[in-house]
Amino acid sequence: MSRISHIELDDRNLPPPTPEIEQERKVAMFDLIEENSFDLPARDDRAIPAGPYHLGLAIRDKRLVFDINTEEGEKAAEFHLSLSPFRQVVKDYYQICESYFNAVKNMPPSQIETIDMARRGIHNEGSRVLQERLEGKAEIDTDTARRLFTLICVLHYGG
Repeated sequence: MSRISHIELDDRNLPPPTPEIEQERKVAMFDLIEENSFDLPARDDRAIPAGPYHLGLAIRDKRLVFDINTEEGEKAAEFHLSLSPFRQVVKDYYQICESYFNAVKNMPPSQIETIDMARRGIHNEGSRVLQERLEGKAEIDTDTARRLFTLICVLHYGG
């Protein structure tokens, strides 16, 4: 039961996403709900409500907010992470994604593959940063970190 069963992005104050960004968001959310590993470790001898969890992701006051509740609506945890460690990797990820989306339109497959490999490398770096930042707060596997990083990038869009 250590998983996310529902996710909500607070993107009310963001500009409308491009079709590519919207597609990335939909795929990440679908994949995340289908398969993820998300556990809240015990902290300070406090009992942690069991999952599955509903996760709210938002950016508030220049901080990334994880708002976690049980399926019954009971508050399980909330933590705020500095966005500073994510800024450069998100910027790099957007730049390489733009190159990738442009390449798909008019470049040969070998060049697209090279750009896609770089894109995956930056994506992996972002997910590694997320896992480090969540250490002691939430335990997630690599695939969950990758999908959450994609959603963090969506929240950064236009910000």
